[in-house]
Amino acid sequence: MKAKIHVTLRKSILDPQGNAIMGALSGLGFDSVSGVRQGKVIELEIAEADEAKAREQIEEMCKKLLANPVMENYEIELVS
Repeated sequence: MKAKIHVTLRKSILDPQGNAIMGALSGLGFDSVSGVRQGKVIELEIAEADEAKAREQIEEMCKKLLANPVMENYEIELVS
């Protein structure tokens, strides 16, 4: 089973990289952009056929390593 984990900063956390991207877009003439939040996507393959078990394992991975629960949110997308 394949999984995509989308990790983003919580709304209450300042995003200096997002601000830099927004400034660069403005400098390129894209003035209609009023906000940018950047994040990361982690793709992994897991040897688990049961979707519930796979999700449970990936949740643990996110809590222990892949995301900082104090500063980041994450969403798990499973593809069988």
